[in-house]
Amino acid sequence: MARGNRVLLPEAKNALNSFKYEVAGELGLSEKINSQGWSNMTSKECGSVGGEMVKKMISQAESMLSKK
Repeated sequence: MARGNRVLLPEAKNALNSFKYEVAGELGLSEKINSQGWSNMTSKECGSVGGEMVKKMISQAESMLSKK
């Protein structure tokens, strides 16, 4: 994770990491990540993964709120 990001719940770190790889796979970036690593990904690619993660988390939170 980036320097400025903190995981508030340490036990959530593994779940977020798994989620990151899941989203990267959905975006078709798995092979590149596995062969080159995250440090060789472009800012655009990393931003796409992070942006999609945020969209999915917001969507899930909204659906949980609407069920109440």
